Amino acid sequence: MPIGQDKPIVRIAPNNPVFDLPVIVGIEEGLFADAGLDVRFSATYADRERDLAQSPIMSRLKENLFDSGTADSYNVCEWASIDRLERGTRGGKLAALRAAVAAQAIVTFDETLQVPRDMADVPVVVQWLTGSHYTTLQMLESAIGPEHVKIEAGGLPQKRWQGLKNGTHRAVTVMEPFISLGLKEGAHIIAASFYRGGEVISADLTSEQRKAYYDAENAAVDLINADFYKYAHHVAAHSGNALQPNELLRAFVRYKHVDYYDTTLFGRTYDWMKARGLTEGQSQHAALVV
Repeated sequence: MPIGQDKPIVRIAPNNPVFDLPVIVGIEEGLFADAGLDVRFSATYADRERDLAQSPIMSRLKENLFDSGTADSYNVCEWASIDRLERGTRGGKLAALRAAVAAQAIVTFDETLQVPRDMADVPVVVQWLTGSHYTTLQMLESAIGPEHVKIEAGGLPQKRWQGLKNGTHRAVTVMEPFISLGLKEGAHIIAASFYRGGEVISADLTSEQRKAYYDAENAAVDLINADFYKYAHHVAAHSGNALQPNELLRAFVRYKHVDYYDTTLFGRTYDWMKARGLTEGQSQHAALVV
């Protein structure tokens, strides 16, 4: 972690704005600065949008930034936080569950697809080994059986949405702002699932710096919850102005104070991943969890 003239610099690799909103607000409102930290993004959202749709998972921008030492932290879904730390070349820890509690939803324009049981052997387009992938498995396995869950790898959420809209895809899994946009444009939801994400951090961040960071992020959560639509434009912008901030529904994302991760939760998550071949199955709890 670099040292600035006055404050330690903490560099964040960008995720989707719906998940990064507390960080964006914390920077915008000076909450991190008040906590004695210089928090900044290590790349722009435009940089992130240039990720290749079908690229290997570890060539994505945020994982690359972290592994190269250009970023000190990033958030990603809980399952992927474990996967990326296992795959990565740089040591890191899973420090907390992120402040964003968001939904992934399977959406479609197809009137023959109404409930999860209709999805047997119907491809659902996701981004491989991200929240859209893991939650789709969880939403469909109990309804139709694992052998009938058909996953197809797609790109970033806006690419999946465009594929649905132009008829290339029959069903896709997306999060906000694309759930609200889909409903606005006549799509419907087959299933939705809320989940949290993990905050991946480098070993360079001290416990005092982590506490200051999360205290400031929690203060940002309080501001968001007090006046969500003051900040909703950051999330709506991801739709390319197809959705106005006041059209972003409150039903599919909410924000709460971060929770420190514990090894019991890790064990349950890791066992679920291991049973589905989604991890190498070699990690010890202490190796990944702060």
